Amino acid sequence: MRTKTFAAAALLAAATLTLSACGTDGGDGDNSAVAVVDPESAKTAASSHVTVLDQPFAKPDLVLTDTEGKSYDLRERTKGHPTLVYFGYTNCPDVCPLTMNNIAVAKKQLPKAEQDALRIVFVTTDPERDTPAALGTWLKGIDPEAVGLSGDFATIQTAARALGISVEAPHKDKNGKTVSTHGTQVVAFSPKTDAGYLLYNDEATVDEYTKDLPRIIKGQNP
Repeated sequence: MRTKTFAAAALLAAATLTLSACGTDGGDGDNSAVAVVDPESAKTAASSHVTVLDQPFAKPDLVLTDTEGKSYDLRERTKGHPTLVYFGYTNCPDVCPLTMNNIAVAKKQLPKAEQDALRIVFVTTDPERDTPAALGTWLKGIDPEAVGLSGDFATIQTAARALGISVEAPHKDKNGKTVSTHGTQVVAFSPKTDAGYLLYNDEATVDEYTKDLPRIIKGQNP
């Protein structure tokens, strides 16, 4: 299950738009983040599934536990590296594995040096089930070099909201199955500024990532 925070139709409706996270378990104040969309990128968002932000997001001050059970400081460990961050969960039946696989396949097309420079970070939205060990097992089948992070749900939710991504606490559906509702954007951070300047939606393809990653590595717009 997932929610879409950004809609291509809305991007085409105006030259400049403000988009905010829509966390529905609120009641704890205004934790939304606002992004200003580059008008030129908005013209192509419907076909390319990527939005270039005129005012990029700051990288969240996020410290969680990686798949080896060690503390991982997102800002410190990814500083100066091209970085893709995605919030999801391993029991997701569709978009999460598809998104991560698309990125992994595209990454393999890069020269070895560029693969080594790229940081791919998967932050669980279901930390109770996605323990470090469970994340490690899941990511091993997709990209063993990807970073998997788990920890306190409130901390994860705050970091997601700082990037305009809605994440709700896992809950039982009508069939008693635990589901995690979350925004599906992949945020790309520049190695030059460490700011998140690109948003990919869940329709981004392997071909699009393959085309864009070399430019992302250099901190350029696709």
